[in-house]
Amino acid sequence: RRRQRGRRRGRGGAAMKLKQLESALSAVQPFREPKIELEQYPTSAHLAARLLYAAEASFGDIEGRAVLDLGCGTGMLAMGAEMLGSAYTLGADIDPDALAIARENNDELEACADFIRGNVLCEEGLPLPPASFDTVLMNPPFGTRSKGADVGFLEAGLRFSRNAVYSLHK
Repeated sequence: RRRQRGRRRGRGGAAMKLKQLESALSAVQPFREPKIELEQYPTSAHLAARLLYAAEASFGDIEGRAVLDLGCGTGMLAMGAEMLGSAYTLGADIDPDALAIARENNDELEACADFIRGNVLCEEGLPLPPASFDTVLMNPPFGTRSKGADVGFLEAGLRFSRNAVYSLHK
């Protein structure tokens, strides 16, 4: 059962403090069995909160914005965008197991994000129009298993964003 937009729990947006965001994100469940070939590793609540908080507090790139989390994994960045009051959040990942956890996190945290399966590294693998999101967030693979994967994620972020791309990048 989906909650209607605007019925978030009494938190979020510009009023949320960094420590509150980090604490709330600590409830996001990690990968059960990370897949090495996909370079799956957890994004800590500490790191995610700082990225998201900077994007919102310094640049106003989350609240009221359409946000895409590329390679969303278990949904850490997507959940944070929801907590900070995004108008719409979409998480995209190639791994159905990660997406199942992301959906569980979404339900558990009473968020309203949507999730789709797609290949970020293939231009036709993610059926979204160019410049369809205000803000793109990502913690991409570093490219140790698939050379150039990190650059492919950045290129996809630039393709789908009409405003800003935030990457936790090596």
